[in-house]
Amino acid sequence: MCGIVGYAGSGKALEFVLSGLAKLEYRGYDSAGIALCQNGSVEITKYAGRLSRLLDAVSSSPSASTTAVGHTRWATHGRPTDINAHPHTDSSSKFAVVHNGIIENYTALGAWLRERGHKFVSDTDTEVIPHLIAEFYEGDLVAAVRKAVEKLRGSYALAIVSSFEPETIIGVRKDSPLIVGLGNGENYLASDIPAVMAHTRKIYVLEDDEMAVIRKDGVEVTSVAGTSVLKDVFEIKWDPVQAERGGYPHFMLKEIHEQPKAIRDTLSGRISEDGKSVVLDEISLPKQKIRELAKMSIVACGTAYHAGMVTKYLIERLARIPVEVDVASEFRYRDPIVAEGDLVLVISQSGETSDTLAALREAKRRGAHIIAITNVVGSSVSREAHDVIYTWAGPEIAVASTKAYTTQLVAGTLLAVYLAHIRAQITQEEVSSLVSALLGLPEKAKEALLLEADTKQAADYLVNWNDAFFIGRGLDYMLGLEGQLKLKEISYIHAEGYAAGELKHGTLALITEGVPVIALATQPALMEKMLSNIAEVNARGGHVIAVSMGEHEELSNGAKSVISVPQTHPYVAPVLCVIPLQLIAYYAAVQKGADVDKPRNLAKSVTVE
Repeated sequence: MCGIVGYAGSGKALEFVLSGLAKLEYRGYDSAGIALCQNGSVEITKYAGRLSRLLDAVSSSPSASTTAVGHTRWATHGRPTDINAHPHTDSSSKFAVVHNGIIENYTALGAWLRERGHKFVSDTDTEVIPHLIAEFYEGDLVAAVRKAVEKLRGSYALAIVSSFEPETIIGVRKDSPLIVGLGNGENYLASDIPAVMAHTRKIYVLEDDEMAVIRKDGVEVTSVAGTSVLKDVFEIKWDPVQAERGGYPHFMLKEIHEQPKAIRDTLSGRISEDGKSVVLDEISLPKQKIRELAKMSIVACGTAYHAGMVTKYLIERLARIPVEVDVASEFRYRDPIVAEGDLVLVISQSGETSDTLAALREAKRRGAHIIAITNVVGSSVSREAHDVIYTWAGPEIAVASTKAYTTQLVAGTLLAVYLAHIRAQITQEEVSSLVSALLGLPEKAKEALLLEADTKQAADYLVNWNDAFFIGRGLDYMLGLEGQLKLKEISYIHAEGYAAGELKHGTLALITEGVPVIALATQPALMEKMLSNIAEVNARGGHVIAVSMGEHEELSNGAKSVISVPQTHPYVAPVLCVIPLQLIAYYAAVQKGADVDKPRNLAKSVTVE
């Protein structure tokens, strides 16, 4: 999730782009750069690190440029370095591109372009784009961009400038946001509204496969294929702070709604072209070693630990490898049994969690092969692990993790299917079924987000109680642990998650008249058992709120209310069913007047032991 800014007008291009990047720095902050069309060329300045480095470098050099594009980066392909920072150019530096998204087929495109004499300097997927444009350029920039885009597979928002047409910016969108700001004698391009608000309140919102040709005297929008598109003008009525959050009242709610895209990005490039298998080129462990694995360990903290529990379940069920899951802060203090060649998976959103890093280093010292699931390219975990599966969720601003968790689940599921397939523990039919379910998650997550009315109703009930309980079996038990954590960390309602079969072993003593119990029932094989547990709660007067998939008459009869997400494969159900749990926690916190994005006593990344 990077930030893009562009300006085409009569002057002040540098000033506008720098100001816009500052407004979008929440979208990425590991490098920044700018391309200025001036003096007959495209002049590039870019640096790794915060935007302030770029500001310091260009502020002392006034510019008369009237056309420019800028970028603030959240790294996906290639570590945060000066060379990997955007904009990227072709070998002649006649074309410059900034990009938000992931080009899935960049390896194949790069090989084809190298055969044709193109030379690359970065480690990014983006660099193939200006080279493609240069390859196809025959005097018409728009035509060259169209031909280049036809070759791309993946997600992208692009801003393109060229010294051949120095008063033109071309913007293209597919799956990544892009807006056009409409001014008087100047027009703008940006990833998000905050970048343009100080200059205009009138925008076009580009849709997938649309292209905007932006000049100072007008904007032309077409399909990528060239068909003219008549756009409605959207008038911004948000205040500046709300605009940073995309119109949402809190970053947490914005990030909950970003989950369909985050899931899609995590899957990107990791499913074979025929849609029947998992591709994890990130894993360097030889296949024979995978077949010989006798055990593995997973270490993580907090929400990532809950994702680790789900991953353990799936790896054991699918790949038939015994798996231990440890809270990272406990792992190294119990003298863990980790031998040379064992596989250890570490999970961390930030890649800087102190306890997780310490566990990684201890396992590595003992000779383990380390695979990391993390969201931050260039983080300590990503540098020190042998292999890294990036979740590509983009920056997560709210302290309470949402999209990071769902993408960790997706990454863990991909790993489980990959290991199982190599070990021949599941059939091709089972692999295809799971891959199909994974590919369906982005659209079904959108459907799950439509359950806000039901989740608000559940939150209305919860806020009148000091305690709440989450129960489930199998994957639903692990999901309940994440649900209870979300509720208590932002609404400050005490909550506990239990394996439903343990109710009779003590927990029933806490179930009294009216006490809220969130019952998770997404696993068909365990539905009868869950119905019995719900009956036990009802017999003590508990108020049952059920979360399930599809419609279940018996469940409706046993619960006060049922929140139903779309049907999917039971093994990926937690990805969908956590969404209503996140929304319940969010609306409960809002009703209680809590600081949703910055809950008391908590920090986003725990970098001390």
